[in-house]
Amino acid sequence: MPPKRKRRPSPPPKGLAAGEQLKRSKLAGNNSSAWGWVDIEVSDSSQITQEHRLMTCGLSRRNRNPFCGNKYVSKPEQSQPTVTLEPTVEAANGESENDIIVVSDDEPPTCAKKACKNNPNCLNYLSQDKWEDEGKAREQFMKASDLGFNPMLNARDPELPVGLKVRGVRSPFTNFNGDAANMTEQNLGATCYANAFLQVWFRDLTFRNGVYQCQPLQDTEKKFEDSPIFQLQVTFAALQESRQRVYNPEKFAESLKLSTSEQQDAQEFSKLFMSHLDVEFQKQSTPSLKTLISTQFQGQLVYGTICGNCETRSERSNNFLELEINIENNSRLEDRIAALLQDEKLTGDNRYHCSHCQSLQDATRYTELRALPPVLHFSLLRFVYDFASMERKKSKHNLLFPTTLDMGKFLGRKVNTTKEASEERSSQVYELRGVLLHKGASAYHGHYEAQVLDTGSKSWFQFDDETVTKIDLLGEKRHSSKEVVDIINGPHKRDVFSSKDAYMLIYARKESWPSNPTEPCNSSTSRGGAEEISKANDNLVPTTIVPLPPPRAHDLVGALNAAHDEACKQYLSKEKALNERFSELRAWMRSVYLHWGVESADEDSVIVSRQALEEWLLKPLTKVKDGKAGSQPPGDETAEVTIVSDILCEHAGLDPRKAHNMKRVSKQAYSRLISCDGFDNNSTRSPTDVCETCVKELFTERLYQIQHPRMVAEFDRVCDVKPDDTGFWLSKAWLKDWRLQKPRMHVPLYGDAAPDSAEFRGHVKCEHDQLSLVSTARRSISKEACDILLDIFPHWRPLPTTEAFCATCEAIINSSKEDKLELRKKAEDEKARLRHMYDNALIGNTLLLENVPCAVVSAHFVRLWRKWLGRPTDIPRPDAVETSNLFCEHGNLIFDPNAQNDWDCNIALIQLSEWVVLEGLYRCGPVVSVEKRIVEGPNGLLDTKFVHPMPVCHDCRMRRRSNYKLTDITVRLLSGHAHTEQNSASQYRGEESCKPELASGGENARLTVSKSTTVKDIKIMIQDVLKIPTICQRLFYKKEELEDNSTTVESLGILMNDTLGSPRRR
Repeated sequence: MPPKRKRRPSPPPKGLAAGEQLKRSKLAGNNSSAWGWVDIEVSDSSQITQEHRLMTCGLSRRNRNPFCGNKYVSKPEQSQPTVTLEPTVEAANGESENDIIVVSDDEPPTCAKKACKNNPNCLNYLSQDKWEDEGKAREQFMKASDLGFNPMLNARDPELPVGLKVRGVRSPFTNFNGDAANMTEQNLGATCYANAFLQVWFRDLTFRNGVYQCQPLQDTEKKFEDSPIFQLQVTFAALQESRQRVYNPEKFAESLKLSTSEQQDAQEFSKLFMSHLDVEFQKQSTPSLKTLISTQFQGQLVYGTICGNCETRSERSNNFLELEINIENNSRLEDRIAALLQDEKLTGDNRYHCSHCQSLQDATRYTELRALPPVLHFSLLRFVYDFASMERKKSKHNLLFPTTLDMGKFLGRKVNTTKEASEERSSQVYELRGVLLHKGASAYHGHYEAQVLDTGSKSWFQFDDETVTKIDLLGEKRHSSKEVVDIINGPHKRDVFSSKDAYMLIYARKESWPSNPTEPCNSSTSRGGAEEISKANDNLVPTTIVPLPPPRAHDLVGALNAAHDEACKQYLSKEKALNERFSELRAWMRSVYLHWGVESADEDSVIVSRQALEEWLLKPLTKVKDGKAGSQPPGDETAEVTIVSDILCEHAGLDPRKAHNMKRVSKQAYSRLISCDGFDNNSTRSPTDVCETCVKELFTERLYQIQHPRMVAEFDRVCDVKPDDTGFWLSKAWLKDWRLQKPRMHVPLYGDAAPDSAEFRGHVKCEHDQLSLVSTARRSISKEACDILLDIFPHWRPLPTTEAFCATCEAIINSSKEDKLELRKKAEDEKARLRHMYDNALIGNTLLLENVPCAVVSAHFVRLWRKWLGRPTDIPRPDAVETSNLFCEHGNLIFDPNAQNDWDCNIALIQLSEWVVLEGLYRCGPVVSVEKRIVEGPNGLLDTKFVHPMPVCHDCRMRRRSNYKLTDITVRLLSGHAHTEQNSASQYRGEESCKPELASGGENARLTVSKSTTVKDIKIMIQDVLKIPTICQRLFYKKEELEDNSTTVESLGILMNDTLGSPRRR
């Protein structure tokens, strides 16, 4: 079926549309454009007048650019004069009234941002609107001014606890006088893991009370303020009494010497810090403080074994601060605790040696929770080791955990059914107090957050360093990240939660935490409870009274609060002064831009850059890079608004190419700017200062753009040569370019390149200035067309079509054919004489060369020679056979012919008879002669070896083999016992004689390595190629097993083309 014919588009309508008025500016001879006079009024640059120059910049009356009124001045509307043509009663020449075309200018020009963009007489839309809206202008002025950080943004929300800073934020103690020495910006880096634990520990009132009671020893009084225990007191005091929303625990991190640039493990930090606190508490004189850590956080696990024969019990106890729980996907916390305590039967090969029975017996191995602390930490083993990649990975298994956990059923052995054990189990009910979360997919980096229950307000809070959010329920979806914990809202499981990021769970025994402590989140702690706390010093018990910070820490926090209050006071004072300065500045700015326009071209005016005026208006509202205010009110400083180069040309006049940047400003308003802001009076330009040189240059180009298409059309009309007429040769490429609307060869002010210019000359003429033999690059044109081009290019000398070809070029072509034929014959002759080298030199086949005298040559020469044989007329023939790369600086061989790994891609073996042929054809270096023979070894065994008269320099040889960036090595899969044996049948000597035995049907892998490649990288590559897991691999080099995975190729001394061995899996 033929394709459907496309419908032709409708022709464009001619004339005016219905209801459209004919504008006077559209009439012929009334062109008001900037260059409309070119080729109409002026055809030579000497005819350009001042009026024409003004038109190029839109400054002439003929441009019809309206003098737009200032839209920001409130004026009563003025009626515009209208001009209409009253129709006569009698129609002229009998025409009816409907046949008369009325040319109307009644409609006044509209002022719009797009329409007046290039109108120099319109001074609207230069960002004056930024100053008209006083509220927005004041806001931007405040941002641009050196007001500094608002410390009131750091004020504590009465409904939220205090957060801990980790990122760089401006300190509230900034000196608002701009003194850089008093401006502090801290960055605690990757210490979010410590912040999460601090928020959890702070809400344990018993632990907080113990920290507060720590006193410096007599001999460490001076060093106490730098100790971690004192900095912990200050941190807790700030979390309790600070009037700021964020506290910076920088000194605490410094006292512990924590790395602020390296992410550390939260579990490891918790253990180490608790150990440190235990040491500090044991130095105190108060007995209850000495055992605070063990009393509050330490439990006891017992590992035991029961003999199945005599029931003899063997036990070993272990104290713990955290219970480590393995997790499985969608598992319950209770199930994982039960899995931890599950008994193990020891039978068969795993039987237990009983000391009482003096023999191997079946037994039961058990784990028993003997004692539980008041505060119980569950450490979830979220990070696992992946044997495939040999790296730690984060497990994303989902874990379900309850808000209330009965640990009684896990306490002690189930066989213990005494009354005391039952009562003890019934009192082991724990409530969830905190969840630590690790956000991120990697085990090596990420972010720690905490969800902690505030027991005073019975509210849960999300602590993301300095960001603290109140959550209605645990796991509430936060606005800035994905859902942290998914709540299971089943009808019977409203107290169970699940999480894929939970890293640690903190539970507290019901009686160990206060049910209603008197610590609200919205106020500082009063000092009224000092008596109750002092009474509890001798015996730390769970208390409902909020402990008070020690005086020294309390004073430090008080100083921080006082500094914050003073900073707020200074900020308010400066803000008031800036508001007053803004009002004065806005009034002055408006008094200038409301009266800077002109109403006609007769008024005195100057030309100013649009960008300069916009910058002058926006500078006070824009913050510069150095942080200082952009502009100041009159008399404060000199503004930097001048007549800039974006309206001037290189001749220091008004540039017509930059007319869109020009604005006409009244001289009176400009004088005000000079008197107030120090404008440079010598840089002013009047409207008549349009550059005459630039106008002439642009006129020349525009005249060319008008006349060039006209000349091309005339040329195309007469270019074809008539039959029996003599034509003239012309370059096709030149003609194709010249016919373009904008020829690529055109050079402004210099015109088009001539047809015989250097770029196109070779298309018609040869190097002997005669007609070229190549006729595809030229075409013939008629004499009339040639005359048109000669008028444009009078120095062009065209060749007629009757011109004969260049005799010299014809002779050279005939000679070149003979030379190519001779080269082909020479190549065929060499290939026939050196046939063995052509077929075998590069493939390493030496089976046919036994007992045959041979020579070693450079493989690079053989490759070049083979390429030349394939294309002897296009590729140059090799100059010489170089063998210098086979010798070292001592004149000896740099490679060992009997070492297989030395035969790399740079060395080739040929017959000695072929070397003799090469000496007759090429310039050759010294010969390296070898011969493969069967010789008798020292032990009387026969072996095949290369015999060579020239010795090998082993030092230079090893240096050559170790000098590489990338090299290939071979990994051979060996039999299980091969790494301990030596291959006695090896045909090589030195390090190659120690190669292990290949397994039958031996597999191998060819790997590319560098000197920085590690053993671990090689094992991963072997896993990809041979499908052997890294955990099952054993690598051997020189009979030594490579056990350290971090060892590099360079440190092992692995050489170029070396071989490693790996035992086969059984």
